Amino acid sequence: MTTDLYNQKNEKVGTVELPNAVFGVKWNATLVQQVATSQLANRRQPVAHTKTRGEVRGGGRKPWKQKHTGRARHGSSRSPLWAGGGVTFGPRNDRTFERRIPTAMRRAALRAVLSKKLAEDEVRVVDTFTLPALKTKHVAAIVKSFFGKPASILFVPGKGTAGFSRAGRNLPKTQVMRAPSLNVYDCLSHRYLMLEKDAIAELQGAK
Repeated sequence: MTTDLYNQKNEKVGTVELPNAVFGVKWNATLVQQVATSQLANRRQPVAHTKTRGEVRGGGRKPWKQKHTGRARHGSSRSPLWAGGGVTFGPRNDRTFERRIPTAMRRAALRAVLSKKLAEDEVRVVDTFTLPALKTKHVAAIVKSFFGKPASILFVPGKGTAGFSRAGRNLPKTQVMRAPSLNVYDCLSHRYLMLEKDAIAELQGAK
């Protein structure tokens, strides 16, 4: 499987071979949805937290005697029945939302997404990402040469472009991620995928 190879000015400079095992996979919507929602769950932080009646301050004294008042019997003013009391079955910050997805499933879902993007002409392969200086304007120039305007792009540079992520992180709707860290959710969150040629080999082991 081959696709066009471009330089940073959006000029075609040749073709590049793409591995069928990564870019020739059949689309599996069920698998992709399962992996994407699991990744979102793993990123979720349990912020909401309520106190039980034992954790709310006060309420140690019985509000009134048990009998002969004409009112309902109560043992604490911090009962969940009272305003200012504890909460029954409320959210707790010790809850975990983690879901474990086998590596084979994650890898298969990622390759299905990459294959779909290639089939829909949403993948661009660039020979190299070379910047004259680590400035955001140089990354913006690459985006403009390919799309003419700001676009939702996930850049995947190779090993030798460590500073590219620093230069591109201020651009709106763009993200820079190395191939070994590529995942289903981030691929789906961006319309276009811009790969550096050297990063293709690393995609074989991406999970």
